[in-house]
Amino acid sequence: MSQPPTPTVTISFSELKDRSADLSAKIEEGFGPGGLGILSITGVPGYSALRRSLLQLSPRLAKLPEEVKEELQDPSSRYNFGWSHGKEKLESGKPDLLKGSFYANPIHDVPTTDESLINRYPSYCGSNIWPVNALPELEMAFKTLGKLILDVGLLLAYHCDRYVSRGSMMSENQGLEKILQRSRCHKGRLLYYFPAQEREEDEDSDSMSSWCGWHTDHGSLTGLTSGRFTRNDIEVPCPDAAAGLYIKTRAGQIVKVVYGEDDIAYQIGETTQILSGGYLCATPHCVRVFADYLVLYNSFAFYCA
Repeated sequence: MSQPPTPTVTISFSELKDRSADLSAKIEEGFGPGGLGILSITGVPGYSALRRSLLQLSPRLAKLPEEVKEELQDPSSRYNFGWSHGKEKLESGKPDLLKGSFYANPIHDVPTTDESLINRYPSYCGSNIWPVNALPELEMAFKTLGKLILDVGLLLAYHCDRYVSRGSMMSENQGLEKILQRSRCHKGRLLYYFPAQEREEDEDSDSMSSWCGWHTDHGSLTGLTSGRFTRNDIEVPCPDAAAGLYIKTRAGQIVKVVYGEDDIAYQIGETTQILSGGYLCATPHCVRVFADYLVLYNSFAFYCA
């Protein structure tokens, strides 16, 4: 790497839960027009244990028998609920066999019973599918971590609204906090990246976006755990200094960003950028692969709709 990674702007949980605190400077530094569109929250009570509990289930889920995983697939939602592997496309146009994903709404098992909405928005309005027999502990671990990330995100959204309101007229119902509170279509994604030896040989692992292509999140706010690396079932540090999350700045510079293992990172989505009038900005980002053939990697993302 030509330059060292850039740490995210951080806010402590004790600061965040203080509604009288003025966090505008940090919000602007992380999410404003000159920021990277990301910041992280430190010291969230109970988070570390919940993260570990869910992420350690990811390899077990991926290794379930194929016939069990087929029962967890939901083609009607375009594979946006339940298990998905090889259904998405890489930038090259090839099926994405690098990773498997398990999608669910951590807050509402059935976000709506309105058939017209389900038919029109199947990726958002479908119902959860849980491996109640094959991996029963997944449901509780998924929901508990997801709810915590949303709760912390709501605290962050309150301070984001205060920052935006200083420079823009904004009705109460347009604020990020109210949007997150009203939504019934949040989505969690548990990711499992297969070891290099199990990937297709012709995949371009040197590509800058070899894990997750360049994209900008289209929702309101995305919460991210740090990734968990294991070799022979033992947790290890990231085996490749060049691997990780990269963000493209407004000047076109590509920056690798890092945050603490026990931090929750949040990224702004395009919806929030539009509704905030550009005071909160989304940025293109991608995830780069590592080269160790024996290492497993898993992580969790929470998409606030």
